[in-house]
Amino acid sequence: MKDRILKGRVWILREPSGNVYNNIDTDQIYHNNYLAITDIAQMGQYALGNLKGYESFAKHAKPGDIVITGRNFGAGSSRQQAVDCFAALGVSLIICESIGAIYKRNAINSGFPIMTCPGIIKYVDQKDGMLKDGDVIEADIEKGIVSLKSHSGDLVIQAEPFSKVQLEIYDSGNIFSYVPPVHGR
Repeated sequence: MKDRILKGRVWILREPSGNVYNNIDTDQIYHNNYLAITDIAQMGQYALGNLKGYESFAKHAKPGDIVITGRNFGAGSSRQQAVDCFAALGVSLIICESIGAIYKRNAINSGFPIMTCPGIIKYVDQKDGMLKDGDVIEADIEKGIVSLKSHSGDLVIQAEPFSKVQLEIYDSGNIFSYVPPVHGR
């Protein structure tokens, strides 16, 4: 069984205006110029390379980092590389207001942790939010709890916990290694 509590340094994806990015599509996450790359280990260097302000994200991301963003993350095509590029960098989790349906399915099938957290934007608001870039947070994917302990106080945010099947696929590594439990035998 893999870790249920993921701890990492926060990257809050913001537009140049300072607002949290919404509607980040798969082309911004992983540009179609690199679709011919089939080695997942090579995909990380292109993560977010087409998202204004984050062109050098891959050079600065560290294993264990947690990405936070707004609504409709991963909108667009069924580009699996848009999930795999984060896995290649060792990003431990993506937390967002909402997730594009195909992106969510691709992440779950790959065993890559992605968590929906309605209302997360108010916690990362540039003026009033308690969560800042570089903070270290913990996310309990089974209970759906995101927490920050800081000198200015503790913050606990309720997110959507992983479903039972999502946890089982995550523990298995990916959908191809997943063997669902047999009931009634």
